[in-house]
Amino acid sequence: MKLGIVGLPNVGKSTLFNALTKGKAPSENYPFCTIDPNIGTVIVPDERLKVLQSIYKSKEITPAVVDFVDIAGLVKGASKGEGLGNKFLSHIREVDAIVHIVRCFENPDIIHVDGNVNPERDIDTINTELILSDIETLQKRIEKQEKELRAASDKKVKDRVELLNRLLKHLSDGKMANRFTDDEDEKNIIGELFLLTAKPVIYVGNFSEEDITMDLSGNHFLNKIREIAEKENAEVITVSAGIEAELAQLNEEERVEFLNDMGLKESGLDKLIRASYKLLGLISFYTAGEKESRAWTIVKGSKAPQAAGKIHTDFEKGFIRAEVVSYNDIVSLGSPVAAKEAGRVRLEGKENVVQDDDIIIFRFNV
Repeated sequence: MKLGIVGLPNVGKSTLFNALTKGKAPSENYPFCTIDPNIGTVIVPDERLKVLQSIYKSKEITPAVVDFVDIAGLVKGASKGEGLGNKFLSHIREVDAIVHIVRCFENPDIIHVDGNVNPERDIDTINTELILSDIETLQKRIEKQEKELRAASDKKVKDRVELLNRLLKHLSDGKMANRFTDDEDEKNIIGELFLLTAKPVIYVGNFSEEDITMDLSGNHFLNKIREIAEKENAEVITVSAGIEAELAQLNEEERVEFLNDMGLKESGLDKLIRASYKLLGLISFYTAGEKESRAWTIVKGSKAPQAAGKIHTDFEKGFIRAEVVSYNDIVSLGSPVAAKEAGRVRLEGKENVVQDDDIIIFRFNV
């Protein structure tokens, strides 16, 4: 999974990226500090792995990971080459989802590219540039399809041109492509275009260290973001990049103590990972044994052979069956042997849909 962190200059993107990945992306106080995208791999927090390691006596654990891409700041006119222009836009095409950082704190010492803090305007600025870029992409595709239609009349091409023109009107009305249709066939066609606004979005309100520890239910910045996100079917979380930066310097025990002292239930990273999995429809399954306990990420609804293919393509090609036990059964019964004796280990075939927290041994023949 690859998530692209975007937002206007000086909203806290690079500070948050550094905190999440403990990386070295520059975060100086001026626009376009980040020119080339910085990529960092982040471990997905998962307490279940430690439990499995204890039960299976595993020598090591291997968690699932997420790649974060810190993408350069965007300004009005980027779709026409302003600021870093199309360099920014091209980087977004490579990610699975967009993490849109929105500034929700006042600080006269940190310059805002538009002069003052206004989440609604900031979101509109970036979304407008994404839409304008998609319109240009779509117009080129329509032109190409119309040439094909003139050369040889074909109902399939005609239907596609009609669909693309409807989408063009949708975008021209200022609407994102991810809210255009619920029809699966139309979604598949649109997916081939790699449109920026077709990607799922998580809005991240970046608050001050003081505000994040308070009740934000009546915060006007947050309410505005939620209002926008509801129309787009997007996720919303709140973080403080400053607090995340402090957490990044602590060990696990110190992190827990720090969060407790701040009155916070979880870190911004935990919230962001959870929101990302929910938005993209992802779950985790596990393999466990003396050598290793490991988490694997798959799309919810995947069948056993597809899950096996995540480990190795040969596992999927030669899939015979899967031995499956749930995490809760292993924990409650205390061992794989006890789970098997209690009849909790199931033999599943190719049509079995893998569930979140399944522990699986794949049988295959190549």
